[in-house]
Amino acid sequence: MIRILLADDQALLRSTFRMLIDSCDDMTVVAEASNGEEAIDLARRHRPDVVLMDIRMPVLDGLAATQQICSANDLVGIRVLILTTFETDEHVARALKAGASGFLGKDVTPEGLLDGIRTVVAGEALLSPAATRALIDRFLSGDGDISDVPQGLLAALTDREREMTALAAHGLSNQEIGERLFVSPLTVRTHIHRAMSKVGARDRAQLVVIAYQQGLVRALCLPKTTSVLVRLRGDTR
Repeated sequence: MIRILLADDQALLRSTFRMLIDSCDDMTVVAEASNGEEAIDLARRHRPDVVLMDIRMPVLDGLAATQQICSANDLVGIRVLILTTFETDEHVARALKAGASGFLGKDVTPEGLLDGIRTVVAGEALLSPAATRALIDRFLSGDGDISDVPQGLLAALTDREREMTALAAHGLSNQEIGERLFVSPLTVRTHIHRAMSKVGARDRAQLVVIAYQQGLVRALCLPKTTSVLVRLRGDTR
């Protein structure tokens, strides 16, 4: 059973999320918080698998609460899924840097939200299309914060791990990467998890950020009608 903590200052939204989540056989809401400080306290008390976190809350905002939860030694293993109406490059970058495992807009479908919860529990990153676009645009503009990231983190990766990490940074799922490279999703998952272990990434989201920060991939700005193309460094095809 997936245990979920809801953190949102709007009681009506919390009630809506609780009804949706509790209708599933594989998940349940264990507590509700109306601000960031409550979210941290309740995370310690209830040890949820996932915190569904809003950004704009009183007392302590969701990004600050996310950073404290993800960095606390006694809260290791708790995933944070950001759910917000503000999918800006600043918020996405700060959320991932704080340790969030996912970032969804509040216009997500009920099915998309439930699938998102299951995705982050499985240890994979989850970024909405708008959040992915915002994150890539931030790095394209040169505003990605790389000052505190040690260089050479990816040197230990094999060629296959680097290739799959690059595709993951492009937003491809394990299934899509497997189809492109003619391997099973399980094989992709194994390589991705080995890459995460080697660079010290807590989850797929952090691995994607590291891939951009370390220059493993570069995004080319194409017309809006064309998807962003991400290539391995040195690939000029």
